[in-house]
Amino acid sequence: MASDDIVVSLPADPEKVVEVWTDGGCKPNPGPGGWAAIMKFRDVIKEFSGAEEKTTNNRMELTAVAEALESLKRPCHVVIHTDSQYVKNGITRWSDGWVRKGWRSSTGDPVANIDLWQRILEAQKEHRIDWLWVRGHSGHDMNERADRLATEARRAAFGG
Repeated sequence: MASDDIVVSLPADPEKVVEVWTDGGCKPNPGPGGWAAIMKFRDVIKEFSGAEEKTTNNRMELTAVAEALESLKRPCHVVIHTDSQYVKNGITRWSDGWVRKGWRSSTGDPVANIDLWQRILEAQKEHRIDWLWVRGHSGHDMNERADRLATEARRAAFGG
């Protein structure tokens, strides 16, 4: 097990877990961007994506997570796979401090992307969420698929 792996204790019935893979990116950064999420519940897979003209890689990564969580219709156990350390650390390590400090970072500056962090915090309230970081572009099939969907969304909207 790599040092970055996280051990997840799944419930007794893995049939009740929603797995989510997210990705986002820009070319150039900042610039036109795309995001994607893939959700799997039992044998059903749902893919969705979108694009923004003027954005950043981090905003697209966060948008993918927010869109996925907001699409859930009832409380779930969700396992989110992200290749973004920014997303994983932001939600699991930094967000409590940001909220306590009035959305200020450890240096006292306003937290970047507050609107998206707040969407995610609100959307995750009714769910049990396990956050998993996966190394991007390292052969994880669903992560690679999410990357392709995000790139396709950006290209379809803005070319290149």
